[in-house]
Amino acid sequence: MVEDKETAIDIDKSPETPDPPPQPSELVLAADILPAGLPILPLRPRPAFPSLLIPMAATGPGQMKAVKKALESPSQALGLVMVRDLEREDSPENLHKIGVVGKIVKVIHSDDDSVHFLINCLERFSIEELTETPEGLFARARYHYGAELSVNPELKAYSMAIIATLKELVQINPLYSEEIKLFLNRSSMNDPGRLADFAANLTSADGQELQAILETFDVRRRIDRVLVALKKELEVSRLQTKITKQIEEKVSAQQREFFLKAQLKEIKKELGLEKEGKTTEIEKFQQRLEGLKLNAEAQKAVDDELEKLQLIEPSSPEYNVTRNYLDWLTILPWGKFSKDSYKLDRARKILDRDHYGLDDVKERILEFIAVGKMKGDISGSILCLVGPPGVGKTSVGKSIADALGREFYRFSLGGMRDEAEIKGHRRTYIGSMPGKFIQAMKSAGTANPVLMLDEIDKIGASYQGDPASALLEVLDPEQNSSFRDHYLDVPFDLSNVLFVATANQLDTIPAPLLDRMELIRLSGYILEEKVEIAKRYLIPKALKNHGLQKGQVSIRKEALVAIIDGYAREAGVRSLENRIKKIMRKAAMEFAGGHSENIVIGKKEVETYLGKPVFSADEVFENVPGVVTGLAWTSMGGATLQIEATAMPSKGKGFKQTGQLGKVMVESSEIAYSYVMAHLKDYGAAEDYFDTHFVHLHVPAGATPKDGPSAGVTMTTALLSMITGQPVKKHLGMTGELTLTGRVLPIGGVKEKTIAARRAGLKTLIFPEGNRKDFEELPDYLRAGIEVHFAGDYADVFRVALKS
Repeated sequence: MVEDKETAIDIDKSPETPDPPPQPSELVLAADILPAGLPILPLRPRPAFPSLLIPMAATGPGQMKAVKKALESPSQALGLVMVRDLEREDSPENLHKIGVVGKIVKVIHSDDDSVHFLINCLERFSIEELTETPEGLFARARYHYGAELSVNPELKAYSMAIIATLKELVQINPLYSEEIKLFLNRSSMNDPGRLADFAANLTSADGQELQAILETFDVRRRIDRVLVALKKELEVSRLQTKITKQIEEKVSAQQREFFLKAQLKEIKKELGLEKEGKTTEIEKFQQRLEGLKLNAEAQKAVDDELEKLQLIEPSSPEYNVTRNYLDWLTILPWGKFSKDSYKLDRARKILDRDHYGLDDVKERILEFIAVGKMKGDISGSILCLVGPPGVGKTSVGKSIADALGREFYRFSLGGMRDEAEIKGHRRTYIGSMPGKFIQAMKSAGTANPVLMLDEIDKIGASYQGDPASALLEVLDPEQNSSFRDHYLDVPFDLSNVLFVATANQLDTIPAPLLDRMELIRLSGYILEEKVEIAKRYLIPKALKNHGLQKGQVSIRKEALVAIIDGYAREAGVRSLENRIKKIMRKAAMEFAGGHSENIVIGKKEVETYLGKPVFSADEVFENVPGVVTGLAWTSMGGATLQIEATAMPSKGKGFKQTGQLGKVMVESSEIAYSYVMAHLKDYGAAEDYFDTHFVHLHVPAGATPKDGPSAGVTMTTALLSMITGQPVKKHLGMTGELTLTGRVLPIGGVKEKTIAARRAGLKTLIFPEGNRKDFEELPDYLRAGIEVHFAGDYADVFRVALKS
């Protein structure tokens, strides 16, 4: 066993390689001599070890005096001694006997409260005598210099054990590597004593355990103690690493889950699928309510439901019911209005831009806007556009909304049989929702849109209720200011909405509902109007929709006339549009096949693209006794109707009608038969004609049901033409209802029937005298070129139609 060399010579030793005490003949600097007396700085909670450069701080009057005393001495030496009891004050009795002497290298910071400095720890010392003075604790020291030992195999083995343990610590905790590098730069690894001191300082052992290592002068025993402390440190570090890893795994899993949920939330938010929590839902509803002007009842309902939503758990079935109800209540445009435009010039330009013809309809709409300008609003108005399909009823509604600067929303009432679709379902039902009108207000986004009720004449009734009756409240200006939907169950003001209904016929609309609406009739278009509509709207639209450029396909006027006459004789322009589309499809096929030149469609090319005409030119029969052209009104507009009569010799009288006639037309035919039979002599026929003939009256197109109260005159003329053998005049059409006494009653649909007559090429018309004013109100372009006769009784009709 090699013992430490102990001496009391006050000579400083180099921290790297301690030299033996100098001989009396050697010269040393005064600053390098360790003084016999040292100011003492008490340490807690760990002691200091030799050969280390450590930062320290002195606080309190006693410690600051000790540092000041050391700084004033030539050697700037300071004794560092650990206290025995950490809880007691610094006193001679509370200090260990062994400490480390150090030299203050640099003062880092100094003020009245503390001093921060770097100190280079040199050697161990033991306190010979310790006194407490006004300038702090002062000790007479005996130094224990570390001797250079010849490293034998045993000590080398211990040193290697320390180094191996330090390497393991570095692998576990890389922070130790920096301190090891610093030590290697200042000390030699061949000094077991200093290596043991350095290793002890790295451990986190208890202060008293470290003090015991400091007080062990025997290097062999000191290394033993240090190895025990290092092994403990290694086990603690391994355990700490294991715990840290477990915690990190848990935290990592939690963080991963958190980040994935956050990403999922953002993705759902981008896709609009995010389901917000209760708080977010409530905030969303409150934000929606800002700027809305709810009535008192609706506001109370919102407040009550918001309070209920705060108390209900999201997992409760009632939660979704309440949330959906609040969603509807807060998304409606309570008190949000768009500004109306009453500029007549602008409205006229929009109507002319979107529609050709329909002058009477445009004039009526402009009058309607002018009244709104004078009155300040157009509330309380419900318009009903009546006309055959394809005449532009829906587009007229859009133009009205555009002219007024209002939002437009359309929904169809056709085939609706459930009253709940109008007034909503009660919230007690699963999947309940508001009715069409509340849904329309949500979509429109304003409280004064233009709502188009399409196909109001096709609304039905069933065991689920009568939707037409439910509409009475909606379309009554006196009631709809407080319309109460079954789902909302709070009043909503619909009085500022402009309702525009469309219908093909009025017969199927209940009278109370019809009474609430103002009728505007769209009768259809004549040939010249259809030609202009095709040029201005249909052809450019078809070119665009089929990917063709302007000029690639041209349809000449005579071709358009041929298409209208031979393929599209209906009142509207929908069939004409379909024919133009067919031409464009065939042209597109040619271009796709390599054709490069522009295509021009003339009259000759029409059959190539459309096939044989649907309507023949000789559809209106002439110069045939017993055949008369009548004028009829249908839901498709005006139409011509051929009525044929023939008689067969018979021993007994008889009368038969065919052609899918309705009850009214059957009655008209019987009235005509009776009237002719009673007045045969007046019209130059044999009085016993019906006694020897069986009469058959037929209206062609038997598969098509026909009914109406305006064919009596035509049937009577057909019977008289057959009996007298005289054909009616050329290009003649007639309409009117006949009584048994021969009086001609007025009919409806004068405009539609006049348009149908022009379309069929009729030049002479017979109308009831009661319809004279209706005909005179027609536009000049409809009356031009037509000779009209008005009949008060049937004798007037006979004179025009049959009398030579």
